[in-house]
Amino acid sequence: MKRLSALVLAGALILGAAGCTNMNRTQQGALSGTAGGALLGAGISALAGGSGTMGALIGGGLGAVAGGIYGHQK
Repeated sequence: MKRLSALVLAGALILGAAGCTNMNRTQQGALSGTAGGALLGAGISALAGGSGTMGALIGGGLGAVAGGIYGHQK
């Protein structure tokens, strides 16, 4: 169940990104970072035996911050 919810969250983030074409670089970086961070966080957490959902939330949050900073500096 935990793995399914993490996959659903990651899929929703990825599909949500497809409709956002009028964004500036900071917003694009934050969205990309969120999607990538959520996927990596869920995967790493699931492999480590933790909660995939919590890993996706933490990874998504950290990815959003890092992606926003990177996109703003471009």
